[in-house]
Amino acid sequence: MIKQNTVKFVFVCLCLTGSLLAVPLTAQASSQSTIKYALPRLVKIFGAGGVKNLYGYSTGFLVSPEGHIATIWSPVLDTDRLSVVLHDGRKFDAEVLGAEPHLDLAIIKLKSDRELNLPYFDYHEKAIAGPGTRILGFSNMFRVATGDEPVSVLHGVIEARTNLPRRRGAFELSYTGDVYVVDAITNNPGAAGGAILTYDGKLLGMIGKQVRNAKTNTWVNYSLPIDVLRKSIEQIISGKFESSEDQDKPKRTAPERYRPVDFGLVMVPDVLYRTPAYIDSVLPDSFVAKAGLQPDDLVVFVNDELIKSCKTLKTELGRLESGDLLRLVVRRNNQLVSVEFQVPPEKK
Repeated sequence: MIKQNTVKFVFVCLCLTGSLLAVPLTAQASSQSTIKYALPRLVKIFGAGGVKNLYGYSTGFLVSPEGHIATIWSPVLDTDRLSVVLHDGRKFDAEVLGAEPHLDLAIIKLKSDRELNLPYFDYHEKAIAGPGTRILGFSNMFRVATGDEPVSVLHGVIEARTNLPRRRGAFELSYTGDVYVVDAITNNPGAAGGAILTYDGKLLGMIGKQVRNAKTNTWVNYSLPIDVLRKSIEQIISGKFESSEDQDKPKRTAPERYRPVDFGLVMVPDVLYRTPAYIDSVLPDSFVAKAGLQPDDLVVFVNDELIKSCKTLKTELGRLESGDLLRLVVRRNNQLVSVEFQVPPEKK
């Protein structure tokens, strides 16, 4: 005989992992209302990419009724033809309003002559989450949605709030703060920039980029806490943004182990405060020559670090160590091209 106060369970299948997650009926009802609430606030972003394993799509979420969208800072945004599709299939052109690369954050805004009055997440709302907190992950992973189709939803839990070690022997991240490590397969193409919510609809964070441990070759599923992003979101929207780090001012303690020429790069003369990192020429039989880089290519990312100038490029290459994996993303004729190779031993 079953007592009336016996807790009943349903099982929700996580199709990506093939595992089963036991969820109380009360939690199921809560998650269904949260999904209904969240889906209109998620957007699909389409931009640069499509070559050399660079995906031309990502996810974002609305943070104002006027059409401000928080998303991941990535090469997808490096285009003059950025487009956003809302949950109901409406398509808008968009522009990058501002970015904080060291937080992997970008704010884009829909272009519209009309007042939009869109549903949005209140990123000022505080939410507390610790290990074991049930979460829902929303994203357009694998580009399953291109029109009015809903984005994908994953059930999971918070494993920990911790700091992921960056650089060699750990995770190749530009971000250096706390993250939520989640037990859900959020590390998928196109998922970056999506939202993590509690079962009762509180915004917890933004799904991070696809990263893996350079030493163990294992992927990590994580999100950037909204309380870490809150100040920068507000400043970018208000037009009073102050970057947490000026990338064009290399730190005095920054190492200079490698120079562009060590990889075969000859850059244009660095004569301006922010000389764009255009390749002037490529040395024959060099690493970058074999990888296919060409004169007039513009270097835009080095291992996910935004390259604003020749000075920034020299700084990022100088920090590399022998054996690191070097990933370069260049812009060529309005397309993004990605190459990667292993850093050679440092010359004595």
